[in-house]
Amino acid sequence: MLNIDSWKTRFKNILSLDSHPRHIAVGFAVGVFISFTPFFGLHTPLAIAVAFIFRLNKLTCITGAWINTPITVIPALGISYKIGRVLRGLPPTEITFKSLEWASLKKHAASLVLGSSVLGFVLAVAGYFVCYWLIVRFRRKDEALDELTREMEETGEELDE
Repeated sequence: MLNIDSWKTRFKNILSLDSHPRHIAVGFAVGVFISFTPFFGLHTPLAIAVAFIFRLNKLTCITGAWINTPITVIPALGISYKIGRVLRGLPPTEITFKSLEWASLKKHAASLVLGSSVLGFVLAVAGYFVCYWLIVRFRRKDEALDELTREMEETGEELDE
């Protein structure tokens, strides 16, 4: 797990990437979506695979996949389960499980996958807008990055330096 200084460095590197802000934010958002899936232990490999397949930024996709931390995973699972049950027309009961291994969670799979997809999508959309806003705001502080960002925004595509 990364410490606070590592996270700060990682986010500064993301905000400074020589890429279109939308491209960076999409990679991050996809990673956030992946981080809320109930496939623990596969988040990083999934993020790498999706980044390669869809030509997303690997750093931002992996960083987004690490958003759901060991501290937040249990509440996220509970919320996902309840959302999934409600969407399936079932009462929103509490989830009980012995471990985070798939064997312990598979009896709740339908509700977990549905609920985590909805929760992940909502948080991914929010993550996209927050990441995009942070990139633009951060780049305004650096004249060269600000100019590059404005040119990318005007043309709608990435520029070669």
